[in-house]
Amino acid sequence: MEPDARSDAIIVKRSIPINVPNTLTLLRILLTPLFAIFLIKHVFGFALLVFAIATVSDAIDGLVARLFRQKTTLGAYLDPAADKLLLTTAFVTLAIQELIPSWLAVIVITRDVLILFGIALFIITAREFQPVPSILSKITTVAQLTSVLSVLVAYQAPRIAQVQEPLFWFAAGMTMVSGFQYIYRGLNILQEEG
Repeated sequence: MEPDARSDAIIVKRSIPINVPNTLTLLRILLTPLFAIFLIKHVFGFALLVFAIATVSDAIDGLVARLFRQKTTLGAYLDPAADKLLLTTAFVTLAIQELIPSWLAVIVITRDVLILFGIALFIITAREFQPVPSILSKITTVAQLTSVLSVLVAYQAPRIAQVQEPLFWFAAGMTMVSGFQYIYRGLNILQEEG
């Protein structure tokens, strides 16, 4: 009986790779509804605090995963999903409140929908792929985070509003370029034989 119990324990341990980076990613997912509530209630000070905690946790989980070799398959999917959830929530809510241009929110969300559609195609066609973000994708995420941050900070420091327009255009440009890169890479994978 004991050997079976031990082997079951080992199987459970391997099937649930919850480590520090994954825990921080889950925290970021759980913070997203709280962030949305603060935005809807126009409590921008607390919204900024929650957004800052989520952004810092994103940086820390990546650093810990690299330094302590705690990268997992779950983390590879969960981390970008957490980023997309937080940013989509931010752009939709701020666009509805007319604090971010609606055209920028449309560009950001369209890219994310295209990526999800591509992943669905890979699954349907049984194509193997690794969810490895490119440099362009990382720059895009930073540009989008900075755009949201500029809106939240503008309530504490109104002068920040002067740099918002260039930030929005840069975020839009990077989002479109990285979106085209994902489409190009995806089409190449789908066109490969077998």
